[in-house]
Amino acid sequence: MSNKTSESLKHKIDWTTVVVPFALIAFLCAGFILAPDQSSNMIAKIRFFLGDTLGLYYLIIGLGIFALSIYLAFSKYGSIRLGRADEKPKYSDFTWASMMFTAGLAADILFYSFCEWILYANDPHLTNLGSMQIWSSTYPLFHWGPIPWSFYLVLAVAFGFMIHVRGCHKQKYSEACRPLLGDKVDGLPGKCIDLLALFALLAGTATTFALATPLMAQVFSNLLGIESSKWLTIAILIVTCIVYTYALVHGMKGISALSASCMYLFFALLAYVLFFGGETRYIIETGFAAIGNLAQNFFSMATYTDPMRETSFPQNWTIFYWAYWMVWCVASPFFIGSISRGRTVKQTILGGYIYSLGGTFLSFIILGNFSLGLQMHGKLDVMAIYTATGDLYTTILSIVQTLPLAPMVLILLVAAMIAFYATSFDSIALVASAYTYKQLTGDEDPHTYVKMFWSIMLILLPIALTFSDSSMTNLQSVSIIAAFPIGLVILLIIASFLKDANEHLKTMK
Repeated sequence: MSNKTSESLKHKIDWTTVVVPFALIAFLCAGFILAPDQSSNMIAKIRFFLGDTLGLYYLIIGLGIFALSIYLAFSKYGSIRLGRADEKPKYSDFTWASMMFTAGLAADILFYSFCEWILYANDPHLTNLGSMQIWSSTYPLFHWGPIPWSFYLVLAVAFGFMIHVRGCHKQKYSEACRPLLGDKVDGLPGKCIDLLALFALLAGTATTFALATPLMAQVFSNLLGIESSKWLTIAILIVTCIVYTYALVHGMKGISALSASCMYLFFALLAYVLFFGGETRYIIETGFAAIGNLAQNFFSMATYTDPMRETSFPQNWTIFYWAYWMVWCVASPFFIGSISRGRTVKQTILGGYIYSLGGTFLSFIILGNFSLGLQMHGKLDVMAIYTATGDLYTTILSIVQTLPLAPMVLILLVAAMIAFYATSFDSIALVASAYTYKQLTGDEDPHTYVKMFWSIMLILLPIALTFSDSSMTNLQSVSIIAAFPIGLVILLIIASFLKDANEHLKTMK
């Protein structure tokens, strides 16, 4: 990089959003590596207060934003086009849908599809409800269904309006609040919002990366006959970082190509399990029944609080999932909003639901009901394996090994997960890079060096978390803590969008 380019870049960068997150990452990394037990205890106490005492807050936000998404699609706001009034969609439906699906929690969706029902199967709450068969196949669709995706879609519309209609030159959380806060977003309140958003971004990134990567380590261990260890997990993280950094430096062309390859791998895996796993009829019928059960009980599931704490099911799971998706709302909705140029608000929301829920439900119905079928038909005692080992990774490996040509399926699984991780994190790094600039138009691309910087930053905390023995608890806690203030900012952004969109509609008339 020439001296002239270097000087120009220095003046464009918002250094507060670079230095403060870097210092935060360094502090968290040091804590998890040097004092894992003390770190775990501290965040566990904060998590209990926010998730248990104030848990209703997350449930209200989730149900409220879902209801708002339906209202936006079918109200006067639905006709607003994210771009010029006569503009065509920038990407085809397949390209748009694949980038949208893979920009979210696609790698986690693939991971949890195999094993989510196991986490619920013996829970007293499901026993109180009735059959494990029906409820353990229904709750995964609920926790990865319309409510969490509504967080993405409503904010994607708000950010898309900000970027493509208002032509905003600052792609930041604070800028989306300008219609309500005015010039205050240029001062301390705006800085606080942006730093809070970046903290949530780091929390979501760490949660996703560190959660399912050990599964890939065990797969490699099984295929290559080597010992599974933290160092193998770190090596996989580094390889994934290299893949998504390579795609990122090639801009949207590289991201869209990687997203498309993800979808081909994903559907190949689903088709193989569905048609060659020996549970085809059971998978389809159980999935059909689960969708019906979800539709019938959706609102009772969304409002269940367990006030007597008989099982603490919503505190342990539903609240965690809503918080988990909320911390991801910093990056994914910005990316979805940016690629939705030319689509109306209605097309973005309803199309988003159709494609995102389609991919999510297919994954959970096929992979989840395949493993559930093994349990129910006595082909593999999945619950006994999980109870004996306490290890989801070993359990998933045992499930996959029941398939014909299991080594081939394991290779396909790892390839799909690495590709999903790469596409999720190149979109995150792209959004974080845009956050770094003082000003950046919707069509302007961040400098390659800035994108590479964020690609490396996003991998550091997940690597540190591999040194923590209770990483699952830590990950849930970090997400719940980060999501609490982010929920308030999300509500502020939505209110700002409604105010700005009203003014836009009056002008159009």
